[in-house]
Amino acid sequence: MIAGIIFILLVSAGVVMFTINVKKVSRNINLGKDLDRKDQAQVRWKTMARVALGQSKMVSRPAAAILHIFVYVGFVIINIEVIDMFVDGIFGTHRFLSFTGGLYSFLIASFEILGFLVTFGCAAFLIRRNILRLKRFTSNDLNGWPRTDANAILISEILIMSAFFVMNAADASLFKMGSHHYTVSFANPVSQFIMPLFAGMNEGSLIFIERFSWWFHIVGIIGFLNYLPYSKHFHILLAFPNVYYSNLNKPGQFTNLESVSNEVKAMLDPSFTPPPADPDKPMRFGAKDVKDLSWKQLLDAYTCTECGRCTSSCPANITGKLLSPRKIMMSTRDRLTEVGKNIDLNGEFKDDGKALLGNYITAEELWACTSCNACVQECPVNIDPLSIITDMRRFLVMEESAAPAALNGMFSNIENNGAPWQFGQADRLNWSKE
Repeated sequence: MIAGIIFILLVSAGVVMFTINVKKVSRNINLGKDLDRKDQAQVRWKTMARVALGQSKMVSRPAAAILHIFVYVGFVIINIEVIDMFVDGIFGTHRFLSFTGGLYSFLIASFEILGFLVTFGCAAFLIRRNILRLKRFTSNDLNGWPRTDANAILISEILIMSAFFVMNAADASLFKMGSHHYTVSFANPVSQFIMPLFAGMNEGSLIFIERFSWWFHIVGIIGFLNYLPYSKHFHILLAFPNVYYSNLNKPGQFTNLESVSNEVKAMLDPSFTPPPADPDKPMRFGAKDVKDLSWKQLLDAYTCTECGRCTSSCPANITGKLLSPRKIMMSTRDRLTEVGKNIDLNGEFKDDGKALLGNYITAEELWACTSCNACVQECPVNIDPLSIITDMRRFLVMEESAAPAALNGMFSNIENNGAPWQFGQADRLNWSKE
């Protein structure tokens, strides 16, 4: 009974903490500007099924795709076992689902095989990051917490899976010993190789190992769940809605600013009356801080897996320029998290003298972008770093007149000559005479 009460309190605390953190993330995302992404529902469902569930964009790099499928499918399916453990934890039963007979044995065998694939995949990812040191995992934008986070989550998954194997091995050993309470037989294709380590152990030691592994596994899963909102691995939950709300327009297509459109309409049609401005929402061209971005762009930031496919395909980054699309998304998330903590502390956002542009992302990074859309094409969960870059460049140009000299010259030519080149209007068609 005491163990059951402890279990219920532990699970309840975990669920409450996770709910609180998810609500904070949801609030932070909703700080962004409104954006209508409810159109073409059928296309959106198909896109989500293909890209998020089917992981169609992962296959461009086969080795990583196979390993990711091992971890993704295995970790999701094996957590069906948690249902069994929850019932046991609450009511003090042992392997409650064993009443299904042969089906239960088949499930445990399947879970062990999947668990082995998860362990293998995580180990391979650790090797790729820390021994093989693939270039996209060693760049400076991952220094500090991001690199630690990636390693910590992989090690945690290995430990959680290992606890599952040890628990099954100890349980099977106790069954062979004829121990009271351990009366369920099941197939264990992986944990059987651990059982020889328990040879000669007494019943009390085996029960301690089995119980310790059981608690370690369930506490690990609850801890893993509550770690997600602080980690890049939150994409496990956010990838599906993020892909569903993907941009279905042509890649890189500019969106018109309503404020600018209204000015043009008023110039062309004197009878046009623009809608009154909202005094609570001061007009801003482009984006300076996270609140100037749309909720979808902020959802993108939380969904970023930090895999680096975008940066490794970015021509600006490849040629040594400062731009890293991955860093753009990470910086957006870091600033959004900072704004959220500010709200938690003060009840509302208090100006902290910082902004996404300048304190987190520099103009040099933004102007290095060629707008080629390689980052958008490569992202396995349809994140759009280019839209953030474009909006921030809009702010630099339209509010601060801080465009590079070459662009300022082009703007002047367009204003004076109606063309980007420094020719008078009368000479614009001279090229056609020959």
